[in-house]
Amino acid sequence: MTLDALQRNLGYEFLDPLLLRRALTHRSYSTDHNERLEFLGDSVINCVIAQALYQKFPELPEGELSRLRASLVSEPALASVAERINLGAVLSLGEGEIKSGGERRPSILADAFEALVGATHIDGGFAAAEQVVLHVFQVRLETLHPASSGKDAKTRLQEYVQGKHLPLPSYNVVAIHGVAHDQRFEVECVIAALNVRSQGAGTSRRRAEQEAARLAYEQATRQ
Repeated sequence: MTLDALQRNLGYEFLDPLLLRRALTHRSYSTDHNERLEFLGDSVINCVIAQALYQKFPELPEGELSRLRASLVSEPALASVAERINLGAVLSLGEGEIKSGGERRPSILADAFEALVGATHIDGGFAAAEQVVLHVFQVRLETLHPASSGKDAKTRLQEYVQGKHLPLPSYNVVAIHGVAHDQRFEVECVIAALNVRSQGAGTSRRRAEQEAARLAYEQATRQ
């Protein structure tokens, strides 16, 4: 994937290409890395998501809003967002991180997404960073329900189909890539009664199933 493709996925074009490149640079690759941008982006994401939740759920008390925000900005959630925009494909990593599959590691992906938002804030101001966060979180915010927050994607999907008195989703491994110590799984989730079919990928079967379930839930609830 190219940097142009990444910017299309973000819905934002950088004025300063060097700033974008720094946001994608891990400390294992260069001393000019993304950790300071990560620090900034973390605060921006929390602020944007907090405001979005405040507006979406005017009846919820502070504690519930905090719980919802925590579920959206957790490391697994941010890593999942990063995977959706294919962020790992454009990261600059040191040789050791490349060999160990660093471009798929949740901590590296989550940190890089935070850095990317921080870089957007510097490049275009808070409004630009807010636009990026809301763009990539749009579906999650639209389908978010307070009662299901904090539950993993498979549990949330199972409860959804059970509530409609439908058969449970089925999960099948469709491909396994890589060698034994560095594998990537692709799993398909099918809900035949709803004509829903999705594919998720991850460094373990469980992670791939969770991603497939999340995508299936988004499809099912948008019908």
